[in-house]
Amino acid sequence: MGQKIVIATRKSQLALWQAYHIKAQIEKEFPDIEVSLNEIVSNGDKVLDRPLALIGGKGHFTKELEEAMLRGEANLAVHSLKDVPTYIPDGLELAAITKREDQSDLFLSHKYATLEELPKGAVVGTTSLRRRMQLLRMRPDLRLKDLRGNVNTRLRKLAEGEYDAIILAYIGLKRLDLLKDIPHTQKLPLEMMIPPMGQASLGIEIVANDSLAKRVAENLNDAQTALCTQIERDFIAAIGAGCSAPVACNAYMQDNEVIFRVMLGFPDGSRIMQQELNAMKDEAKGLGKKMAELMIAQGALELLEEAEETAFKDEMPQRL
Repeated sequence: MGQKIVIATRKSQLALWQAYHIKAQIEKEFPDIEVSLNEIVSNGDKVLDRPLALIGGKGHFTKELEEAMLRGEANLAVHSLKDVPTYIPDGLELAAITKREDQSDLFLSHKYATLEELPKGAVVGTTSLRRRMQLLRMRPDLRLKDLRGNVNTRLRKLAEGEYDAIILAYIGLKRLDLLKDIPHTQKLPLEMMIPPMGQASLGIEIVANDSLAKRVAENLNDAQTALCTQIERDFIAAIGAGCSAPVACNAYMQDNEVIFRVMLGFPDGSRIMQQELNAMKDEAKGLGKKMAELMIAQGALELLEEAEETAFKDEMPQRL
């Protein structure tokens, strides 16, 4: 009898691409294991008319998958790591992080070639408070408008002229081969638009005492990505930043050194706090906690509390 692994996945197009990608990797490395998918519609995929932060944040994309695993309906789940809360429920563990791909945010437009070319007062679509904060810091003259729905819906709204431009993660569009129909795209450099925790990596969550799932997951883990993303997750956990807090953080490796950059502030691009810490790879493990302590000492918690209170107030008429 061959062994079996069931992967829990969301039903969205990108989630399915990711799950099939991992399925193929497992089948290549472990030809004797039979791999199948358990497709689940998450609440985050059902509620498309409100910003994520208002329906309970990122956990909405992982909760149903975690419940399915705890009920014994799957051995492991494939998540976009940026959607995985820093708290993992009892009985489950985040067992592997896949090799990180391109983390860039992407500017997309049918009318303008670059972000710099946008005229004053141009309407830009994004619901991410992290992007909102960084965009308005660079271009306070832009009008930002909410952008919900799956990737295809967002691209359709752009094509129909509802927005002059929108900002999305490059990696998802590349994986789904959706870039060819957009006349103008511009990759935003990471120093211009710092990504969120875990961007462009997949998190493999398993049932904690499942030895087969653990063996499979360990094979999918990328040590360098695991180190960098753990620094990001430690930072987010330590400052307790929820989904409605405008926080950007990114750790990356250069030669043998880890560089960790953080930015937080108000969604309107004001009251920005920025910090960078470096450490040699062997001593980098505690960098996330160290950064959090540094930022907290500078008043980050009070700032974030205020930022969250103002994040979705009515004084933001752009939320159409």
